[in-house]
Amino acid sequence: MVTIVPTLHGPRQNHLLATLPAEILERLSPHLELVSMPLGEVICESGGQLQHVYFPTTAILSIHYVLENGASCEIAGVGNEGLLGVSLFMGGNTTPSRAAVQTAGHAYRLKGRLMIEEFNRAGGRRAGALQKLMLRYTQALILQTAKTAVCNRYHSLEQQLCRWLLSTLDRLPSNELTITQELIANMLGVRREGITEAAGHLQQAGFIHCRRGHITVLDRSGLESRVCECYAVVKKEFHRLLTDVPNHQALPTVVRR
Repeated sequence: MVTIVPTLHGPRQNHLLATLPAEILERLSPHLELVSMPLGEVICESGGQLQHVYFPTTAILSIHYVLENGASCEIAGVGNEGLLGVSLFMGGNTTPSRAAVQTAGHAYRLKGRLMIEEFNRAGGRRAGALQKLMLRYTQALILQTAKTAVCNRYHSLEQQLCRWLLSTLDRLPSNELTITQELIANMLGVRREGITEAAGHLQQAGFIHCRRGHITVLDRSGLESRVCECYAVVKKEFHRLLTDVPNHQALPTVVRR
C-alpha cells in the first residue's frame, strides 16, 4: 500500500496540477496527499476500481493490458506530465488495465469523489477549467495508446526501445534509468534476448551505457536519430493539448544534470 510521507515536494511538480488556474489548485491543495510509490507496487489490477486519482511528481507508472493467459504489455506510461485515474471522471468506474510503478518516486493523490465534484463543477469564473484540461489530457493519452499499438506492430525492436527510453527520460531529472532489461522486455511484450541485442547495438553506437539494473543515456540525439516517428508525434500532441489551454500556467521545465 502506498505510504503518505512528509516532504518538501510541491503539487506543481506535476504538469497538470501546474497548469490549473491558481484558484482551482488552491481549492484542491488541502485534499492532495503526497504518497510514496515503491518500485513494482501495483496501484490497480485489471478490472479494478480506483478510489483515488494519482498525479505523479517523481514516480513513473506503467499501464499494462493483461491477457487471459497472464501475458501483458505496456500500453501507456504516466509520469509528471499526467495522471492515473481517467476512468473515474470519464464515467467508466473500472479499468481493463493494470497500473504499476515503473520508477519509484512520489505522487499526489486525490480522492475520486473530490475529483469528480471538481470535474463537474458549474458556476464561478473558472468553471469547467479542470474538465477541459482533463479531457485534453485524455485525448493525448488515447493517442499515446494508439501509437504504442502501431509502433509495436510496424517498427523494429530497436526503434521501440529508443521510443521507450526517450519517453522515460522525458519524465526524469537525470539521464540514468534504474531498470532491468528483463523489465523493459515485459513492458514491450518481447523476449529479453531481443532487448539485450537491441541495447547492445545502442551501446556499441555510444548512445547508452548498460550495467546491471541501470541504463545511462550518453547521447540523447543519437537515440533520436534511431527512433521511429511515434515518439515525436506523441510528444508534440501532448505539448499542443496541454499548453494550448486558456488561462494555463507555464509548464515547469525539467532540468537535467
